[in-house]
Amino acid sequence: MPVTMAVIDPVEMSIRLGTALVLAGLLGLNRDLHNKPAGVRTHGLVALGAALITLVSIQLAPAEPGTGDAVIRIIQGVITGIGFLGGGVILHGMAESEVRGLTTAASLWLVAGIGIACGAGLWVPAFLTAGLALVVLIVGGRIERAVHRLLDRASPRDANSDPQ
Repeated sequence: MPVTMAVIDPVEMSIRLGTALVLAGLLGLNRDLHNKPAGVRTHGLVALGAALITLVSIQLAPAEPGTGDAVIRIIQGVITGIGFLGGGVILHGMAESEVRGLTTAASLWLVAGIGIACGAGLWVPAFLTAGLALVVLIVGGRIERAVHRLLDRASPRDANSDPQ
């Protein structure tokens, strides 16, 4: 009996890939506006690549019950690989406590997940995650600084003059 594969039409593929690119690009724009090393292009390419790998793995995995293990293993590989890319944007300063790039590394890891969701056609989690991530990136730094002021402590961000 021949093995059947999932077939996703080109229009659906375009929507999945394009959505990954746009959602990640929005997060990358936030990073770019804060002069971070990974901006629109890096975030967009990470999510686009993750979406492509997910699409390909779905298409190549046999469309039979119980054969999703291959897709899961590929997705695990994507997430692990993005960890190395994220590690490249983390910089240690002269002071022991001075570390920069953690938020950008986390956002790169996150857009890989958004790309995976888009590649799999999981629209609600992709859009919810992108929206929540934008809230965190836009409002999170302000909340951190406000809490530090409330507790009358200097924020590490104040010392580095890094808005986010």
